[in-house]
Amino acid sequence: MKPESRRLFLTAALALASGVLGFLLGRGPLATAPVPDGRPSGRAPLIGIASLTAESYASAVREAGGIPVVLPNAPGSVARVPDYLLRLDGLLMPGGADIPPSEYGEEAHESVALLDESRFEFEKALVTAWMNETDKPLLGICLGSQWINVAAGGSLVQDIPSEIGTDHREPHSVVLEPDSRLARIFGTTELEVNSHHHQAAKRIGSGLRAVAKAPDGVVEATESTDPDRFLIGVQWHPEKMMPEDSLQTKLLEAFVEASAGWRRRR
Repeated sequence: MKPESRRLFLTAALALASGVLGFLLGRGPLATAPVPDGRPSGRAPLIGIASLTAESYASAVREAGGIPVVLPNAPGSVARVPDYLLRLDGLLMPGGADIPPSEYGEEAHESVALLDESRFEFEKALVTAWMNETDKPLLGICLGSQWINVAAGGSLVQDIPSEIGTDHREPHSVVLEPDSRLARIFGTTELEVNSHHHQAAKRIGSGLRAVAKAPDGVVEATESTDPDRFLIGVQWHPEKMMPEDSLQTKLLEAFVEASAGWRRRR
């Protein structure tokens, strides 16, 4: 074999060996991810993030031990929802603009700023299927929390300032129901949260219960009435308070661990 041919052969063989090794490491027992206390917990769960609007969501999932998977809302995404339900271990629904009030039988308030059509259609299909066709963990943040309630048949306060007379675009306190999953995660029934929303759950959807409220009575969090399912929606932004706020870090860690637990039981 000529020297040039030998070098080409060895280079190709090395590339192939490296690719196979990477594939095996990615699929085998070495593909582990640390849980918050540093112990390996097997394969890191795949966490879908619908319509990523800020890097902070992906960063929070990574810091909590999960693998963030951004789900595009480009044309054709609705058709991929069954694949996402099959392949993902957990779903995070992020913040954003407003759900059309026609989804819960109301005319739009003048303050409503609607989601763009492609994102609306994709997220509606995704969250509805995720809630009804799987028992996998789901965490909704701000708009994501509102999606959970609307998908369950609930309604929204369309504009807190004009309907309630308070401003939820500023930090404030919330009180949690003592028997809630959320209170167990935080280890407390009172905490300070950031806040950027002008809407909130009004009529609570089927299979959900309100588990946190602000001093003005506005619902700040809901969760599933099924004690075995991790399905939580919060109106504040825990991903923006991490990692400095250890309490909010607990929420993302609990979500990722629940997703990892579902994967282990599969």
